[in-house]
Amino acid sequence: MLFGMFSGQMISTSNLSLRYGSKKLFEDVNVKFTPGNCYGLIGANGAGKSTFLKILAKEIEPNTGEVHIASDLRISVLKQNHFAYDSYEVLKAVLMGNQRLYAIIEEKDRLYAKPDFAEQDGERASALETEFAELNGWEAEAEAGAMLAGLGLPTHLHSKFVKELDAGEKVKVLLAQALFGRPEVLLLDEPTNHLDIYAIQWLEEFLLDFPNTVIVVSHDRHFLNKVCSHVADIDYGKIKVYTGNYDFWRQSSELNQRLLADQNRKNSDKAEELKAFIRRFSANASKSRQASSRQKQLEKLDVTELPASSRRYPFVGFTPKREAGNDILTVDRVSKSIAGEQVLKNISFTLKKGDKVVLLGKSEIAKTALLDILAGETAPDSGSVTWGITVSKTYFPADNSKHFQASEEVKTLVDWLRQYSEEKDESFIRGFLGKMLFSRDEGLKNPSVLSGGEKVRCMLAKMMLSGANVLLLDGPTNHLDLESISAVNDGIARFSGTVLFTSHDHEFVQTTANRILEIDVTLKEDREMTYDEYIAMTKPQH
Repeated sequence: MLFGMFSGQMISTSNLSLRYGSKKLFEDVNVKFTPGNCYGLIGANGAGKSTFLKILAKEIEPNTGEVHIASDLRISVLKQNHFAYDSYEVLKAVLMGNQRLYAIIEEKDRLYAKPDFAEQDGERASALETEFAELNGWEAEAEAGAMLAGLGLPTHLHSKFVKELDAGEKVKVLLAQALFGRPEVLLLDEPTNHLDIYAIQWLEEFLLDFPNTVIVVSHDRHFLNKVCSHVADIDYGKIKVYTGNYDFWRQSSELNQRLLADQNRKNSDKAEELKAFIRRFSANASKSRQASSRQKQLEKLDVTELPASSRRYPFVGFTPKREAGNDILTVDRVSKSIAGEQVLKNISFTLKKGDKVVLLGKSEIAKTALLDILAGETAPDSGSVTWGITVSKTYFPADNSKHFQASEEVKTLVDWLRQYSEEKDESFIRGFLGKMLFSRDEGLKNPSVLSGGEKVRCMLAKMMLSGANVLLLDGPTNHLDLESISAVNDGIARFSGTVLFTSHDHEFVQTTANRILEIDVTLKEDREMTYDEYIAMTKPQH
């Protein structure tokens, strides 16, 4: 029996519940995860995705219920603390992903370094060598090195201390650490964050070949579609598992909601008919029997409202106040150094009306520097930027913190958005905030206390009010949930103006960009094509 074969390796929960004060995250969750499957854990922001992974990893205790995991299963978790391994060499930090193997290596080294190596030390060393071989220890460093190289961390960095790496490189070390040594269960919370497209592609291939259980939280729809065999959906305080990838889940979920809504509407219409009949005839003696039978029908009718989903979709739409002419932008030999390092050298290109251009490249600093220069936030060291006279532009920066400083004049979100609106009426501003999911009292929040995702939605609202015909966007989908990412994706795809943007979201880039600029200090590529065409063109031939 298949279930019996797998039951020893399966992870399951029984009657799992968790509350924080009055907030219910989970209620009586009973779910099973079986080996050989990759589960995409999805849900709105705040639904408890990261918390659920921590419960499975035994980092958080639920209020009720249990997590069932065989004691001999090795669970590997993608660590979120980017400074935890600063004092270790890169390769050692990866080997630490298999704690037992790393402990054996450390003990072996201590034993062999003893000046008074005794007979019992030899016996202990022999036992350790046997276990070391069983854990594939002789191949460990080569395997760890290959993972780091696959993620784009070159060999000369492997002997450096983790603290010497930049933030993106540290993420790759922590990811390699989680993947190292073929754990039985892999728990990954946003593994594609801060990864470039090349590292994401490597991770996709790795997970497709991975034979054990994977549970992954990600806001990258293409990634979920590529790697997931199942979707575990957190909604209504429950977790339901569906077979299929994210797109299959979304389409079947939307269809199901429509069917439920139609059924509910039919029931509501029927109920109104019955109520009207009862009102009309209950006082009429000759009709009273019919009225009472209608009353019974009404009582049997299920007119329950659909349960309110935790999912909310903002409206994102950009409408230019005027159309731009044909001259949009000329960039001529732009160069820029930051902290003594040249990040841009002799960059030249033009933008045409209707171009939707994605900036690619391994250096986030270089891409941000170029967008900052184009937006007028900073000046190039040399070269020039010339915008067309009919162009009006608006900018979404990677770091938006300066827009949300506390001040005496701006105490609420209504105050904050009013600064950027020609229409100052409060009902208009509140209506606009409502489109971006800030309803009722949320409009009275202080802008300085917003979450990352809330700040992104505010910045998008500011851009929408500008009526610009050119959008500059540096990572517009960062910090957003899947529903908001879809809304931004649709808004940019519908926009009739010109766009220059960065993003690591494959589907977002594929469905919006019609031109690719790749920068590696110099301008490496400038192609009018889709993202998938570009990947196929640049993929190394084996």
